[in-house]
Amino acid sequence: MGDLMKRQFNVLDLSGHNFLEWTVDAQMNLKAQGLDHTIKDIMVPGTTEIKTATEQEKAKATVLIRHHLHDSLKTEYLMVENPKELWDSLKERYGHHKKVLLPKAQFDWTNLRFQDFKCVSEYNSTLFKIVSLLRYCDQAVTEDQMIEKTLSTFHANNILLQQQYRERGFKRYSELISLLLVAEQNNDLLLKNHNLRPTGSMAFNEANAVESSNPPEANVAHRGGRGRFNHRGKGRGNHRGRGRGRGRGYLGPRNNNHKGHQQGNQKHTPSKEKDTCFRCGMTGHWGKTCRTAKHLVDLYQASIKGKGKVAEANYVDEENPSRPSFDVSDFFNDHPDSGNDLIFGDNSNI
Repeated sequence: MGDLMKRQFNVLDLSGHNFLEWTVDAQMNLKAQGLDHTIKDIMVPGTTEIKTATEQEKAKATVLIRHHLHDSLKTEYLMVENPKELWDSLKERYGHHKKVLLPKAQFDWTNLRFQDFKCVSEYNSTLFKIVSLLRYCDQAVTEDQMIEKTLSTFHANNILLQQQYRERGFKRYSELISLLLVAEQNNDLLLKNHNLRPTGSMAFNEANAVESSNPPEANVAHRGGRGRFNHRGKGRGNHRGRGRGRGRGYLGPRNNNHKGHQQGNQKHTPSKEKDTCFRCGMTGHWGKTCRTAKHLVDLYQASIKGKGKVAEANYVDEENPSRPSFDVSDFFNDHPDSGNDLIFGDNSNI
């Protein structure tokens, strides 16, 4: 039945690790409903008397507290009907958490350093968490202590920046942390703009290219008339044919030479998609309409600068190489002493 009521804050865990948050939330809800005098003594305004709670107010306060307890705690304090008695029992049971949390909070405060965090927001969140625990454990932390903790833990490379912040003379920690957050955001924007493109280059203009698979054909003009018509376009000459009857724009059979001439002329037209730009080496545009950045054009021109000067040597192997030709006289010995003998092999005469 109690689960049907909507909870206003988180329940108190059995371990009591959230007792600090639960205590604050419970007190605020009881005060908002005018039931805070049911758990602590409150003086009546203008008198020295203690405000007394009625049975109905006690019941409302008890229902509110029990509705935000763990099920095991509800069973343990089942017979407690007085809200002040229930409140004091919970405080006595989990009040020792101050002694447990204080050494850890002091250790975290001592070792807290601004240079150990990647961003200002993470450091700010951790600092306030530690400060809240210290104040809950009755350890006061002033604004000057938080400012000094932040400035004294800057990185060694930021000594000059730390001195400039000290000269500002901040009186509140919120002023210092606001300035650090703005400076961090400006630095991030500066780095993004620097890494956007190389230094000295210009932003690229957006260019949209549309490639058509069916190039437009030549314009055709039809002359209406009686019997004859003229068929004119970007092809060669005029093509005439006989029409049938009256009417304007009758076009005869399309299997003529006119379309062939048009396609022939279009093949010789230079295409942007196939030609290469002489400035940047890219396809899709001509050199006179090239919008490539100058530093990219210079790199491309430098890469092709010496390619045309390299001499190329080609080796040609003929299929039928020239062979020495012999005559019949080459086989006779022309020596005057030996006569005209035919020579074969190793100087053997016949």
